[in-house]
Amino acid sequence: MSTKWLAGIGVLVFSLNVAVNGGTALASEKHKDIVNVSHRGASGHAPEHTILAYEMGEKMHGDYIEVDLQMTKDGKLIAMHDEKLDRTTNGTGLVKEFTLDEIKKLDAGSWFNEQYPQYAKPEYAGLQVPMLEEVFQKFGKNRSYYIETKSPEVYPGMEKELLRLVDKYSINKEKLLVQSFSSLSLKTMHQLDPSVKLVQLLSYKGDAVISDGEIKEISKYAIGIGPNHTYLNEAYVHKVVNSGLELHPYTVNTKDRMKTLIDWGVTGMFTNFPNLLHEVKKGK
Repeated sequence: MSTKWLAGIGVLVFSLNVAVNGGTALASEKHKDIVNVSHRGASGHAPEHTILAYEMGEKMHGDYIEVDLQMTKDGKLIAMHDEKLDRTTNGTGLVKEFTLDEIKKLDAGSWFNEQYPQYAKPEYAGLQVPMLEEVFQKFGKNRSYYIETKSPEVYPGMEKELLRLVDKYSINKEKLLVQSFSSLSLKTMHQLDPSVKLVQLLSYKGDAVISDGEIKEISKYAIGIGPNHTYLNEAYVHKVVNSGLELHPYTVNTKDRMKTLIDWGVTGMFTNFPNLLHEVKKGK
């Protein structure tokens, strides 16, 4: 066996080692900066939009607390996804027809135990619907918040009240993102306070396509977009990210899909299971 042949084998082994370990390192770097948004808190594990779900999202290494906003009859901003109380409380009817005191009497946790028995816990029963103000009080001014103005056409003045609370609690605007499906709501936010970073939500019902014109228009007021992940493709992701916009798809709940989207180049994502995305980011 010649020395020259052994040297050749050594070079080959070294090259393979660099390729494998270097690839792992590159993959790890790519995963590291992905924004992990706890969708409605760690809502796969606990009742959505409750303080407990937000706390759990923190423990599971979520980067942002995501808060959907509705407004009560007496003008208070509360954390709730739906315009109606029916799905996530034992109440019934539209949020806008009830005062804060009335909504505070509702049970916002028992539904979760019934719907997801595998994750049920006795302490979930009787949880309250939190005000945005309570979320700010609980988690403080330097936490990262991802806030959505839901149905802003139903709640005139929602944007102004949101900014009032952001200023009242000295929320760090560098760590604040405000999103909406309503471009009008985002443009209103931009006019009221241009320093607040905005994300345009988009919903696709077929293969996702976005034009240069749409990207240019969104870029005038927003720093990113949030499309539903189901219909995304690699070309779409490249086009958006290469334009300079952030891309945070929703709602991604399996590791395989998380890995695919990261490989395509998304800059973050929403998940009900922030613990899973944390594991993916760690290369697990």
